[in-house]
Amino acid sequence: MIIRIVIMAAMTVLFLTGCGKDIEEYNKPADYWYAKMITSVSDGNLEKADGYFSSLQSEHVASPLLSEATLIMAQAHMAYEEYLLAEHFLDEYNRRYATSAGKEYAEFLKIKSKFLALPNPGRDQGLIDETLKGAIAFKANYPYSIYTPLITTMETQLQLAKSTLNGQIAGLYDRLGKPKGAVAYRNNAPVTWIDPSEVQAAQVPWYREMFEGDGSSSWYAFMIPKTRSVISMDDNDTFVPVVTPYEKSPIDNNNTLLETSKVTSWYDFLIPSF
Repeated sequence: MIIRIVIMAAMTVLFLTGCGKDIEEYNKPADYWYAKMITSVSDGNLEKADGYFSSLQSEHVASPLLSEATLIMAQAHMAYEEYLLAEHFLDEYNRRYATSAGKEYAEFLKIKSKFLALPNPGRDQGLIDETLKGAIAFKANYPYSIYTPLITTMETQLQLAKSTLNGQIAGLYDRLGKPKGAVAYRNNAPVTWIDPSEVQAAQVPWYREMFEGDGSSSWYAFMIPKTRSVISMDDNDTFVPVVTPYEKSPIDNNNTLLETSKVTSWYDFLIPSF
């Protein structure tokens, strides 16, 4: 009876040990960590793959496998839409391992990563400009690159996205009564070499279009008060009076400020009077 209890206890310990966390591994050859990393990438477990890459990098600083492993991790993170991590690995590759041909490829992947990180039209104006600058710099640094057609395609789409976004911002300035801002954005890097009638607008899902609109109007526009901003100027660089939802200050023909008159709203009874 005692022997049976001992055997059952031992089996229980072995079972729990086997189901526990992985045994900590260290001091392994470079090809061991490389193979483990490749297996984890193939399984889609990038968290484990990052750990195996760190072991390879820390235990085998001068391993020839590190260059290829760094590029593999960059492409793996890009495939799983983890673009910041992909850019980190590409920067590490350029800093430590890249040859001239390898650096050209890594710079192409960096631009591609930034481009893929812009799935939604009308968002992240800064990233659009940054990616455009990278594409222009790449074409200047590598004029005969085999990746030039792909870079040019991405640059064209980014120019169209920027032109569309600038048009939407100009429309917003029009609605706010700021013609100078509207003109400035319409003249900001216009795409003159493409017929606007041939440009197809980006498709926005209905659940986003409800809130974002098409850049010209929204379903909730009737809820927004028709007001000017706090400081505004007309076309003659002359300050014009502010009109708020609560009062307006009309000016007669002699530029004399008339007595203000209250504008009523349905929610006036909610506003405390002092």
